Amino acid sequence: MKNTKNIKQRLQLLLQNWVFVVLFIILVLLLGFISNQYEFSKDITQANRNTLTEGSIGVLKEMDGPINLTVFATKDDVNKGDKFRQGIINFIARYQRSKPDINIKFISPVEEPKLAQDMGIRVDGEVVVEYNKRTEHITPPFAEQELTNLLVRLTRTNEKPIMYLDGHGEKNLLGLKNSDLGEFGKQLENKGFKFSNPDLTVLPSVPEEGSMLVIASPKKDVSDLEAKKIVKFLESGGNLLWLLDDSNFKGLDEVAQYIGLTVLDGKIYDPSSEQYGSTPGLTFALRYGDHPITRNFMLRTLFSNPKALNAKGTYENGWEVTELVDVAAGGWLERGNETNPTFEEDQDQSGPINIAVALKREYGEVGQRVVVVGNSEFLSNAFITSGGNLDLGVNLVNWLSGDDKLINIQPMPLKDVNVTIPETRTSFVIAWTIFHSFQYFIPVGLFIGGIWLWLRRRKR
Repeated sequence: MKNTKNIKQRLQLLLQNWVFVVLFIILVLLLGFISNQYEFSKDITQANRNTLTEGSIGVLKEMDGPINLTVFATKDDVNKGDKFRQGIINFIARYQRSKPDINIKFISPVEEPKLAQDMGIRVDGEVVVEYNKRTEHITPPFAEQELTNLLVRLTRTNEKPIMYLDGHGEKNLLGLKNSDLGEFGKQLENKGFKFSNPDLTVLPSVPEEGSMLVIASPKKDVSDLEAKKIVKFLESGGNLLWLLDDSNFKGLDEVAQYIGLTVLDGKIYDPSSEQYGSTPGLTFALRYGDHPITRNFMLRTLFSNPKALNAKGTYENGWEVTELVDVAAGGWLERGNETNPTFEEDQDQSGPINIAVALKREYGEVGQRVVVVGNSEFLSNAFITSGGNLDLGVNLVNWLSGDDKLINIQPMPLKDVNVTIPETRTSFVIAWTIFHSFQYFIPVGLFIGGIWLWLRRRKR
């Protein structure tokens, strides 16, 4: 009777064990199926070096259709540790997580020299990127910013050049001085923009083939003849980016009147800038208007002695006006003693102070757009890398050129901290031990400990 009971208990225990094994196998198969159907990844590097920035992801979301990459590179030599192709695959995988229809193909220029020559390949590792029947080349080494800028150029539908006024001491889009806008111009060229410099003293009118006209703070007065051509350009639906640094319109009063623009008297004073070691003439912006240029724009921008603007737009011209940038939230517009400013409620205007406006109106099929910023320094070579100045400038140009879908935070180079193994023997041994403890010793120790614990309980 006792033996029969023991046999029954053993059979029940065996059945329970087998049920557990079967359920465990089913669980493993289900986990394998789910992992094959769904993908989840987490980048735990300090600077998210294995994932894309928001700017790159935004660009990929706006790209309809496949992107084809043809990499002309010799095959990897495993014996020499040469893994260029694998590095390209790993790099492009970051883009493929956001856009699966990115295709990559490798061709050895040694095995296909004629094809490489026909494709204009110059160096080993060169990549030909094709999108919507448009192609561009990129040569190694390149990072996220270079490749994403290339994709932006392929996406850009508006190929009209940016025209800029010159000859009156304006800040040049190709200039190298600290006060010039050369670095900003270089960034625009990287994103596919071209430039044109029409001479309005000779031409009968502002050329219509340009996407916009840029007036960057002239120091000398623009002639009446040129000003009238600019007004006529606006009357015919032209887009304008106007950067001004003082209340003197430098001969462009008729242009200001046409868009209903006024510059408020006084100097913007921002005491909070002193907390960052700056002078009160420098002010920061963190508040932006509800507009495509600044919507979801969360970066801080820096301005040097900006001017307060107001644009009402005129009823007969039909302008719709939006305030873009507010500065000096804790400051004021000083209209009294600018040398030793103190806020006086009866004559000063408390912050925040608006320094940029965007105007648009219906005109033809596309519409017309104008942006006026009471500061040109924020895009100068001296300030372009400060905070989100570059991002804001690119957004302004994208909106004015009609490429609304490319308005996004621009991809920035990622920085990361590399682990360097010390060269001294003692430090090397310590670093080696710590590293391999997590890689081998601790997992193996846990495994052995688990077996020992299992055997010990079994003996009981």
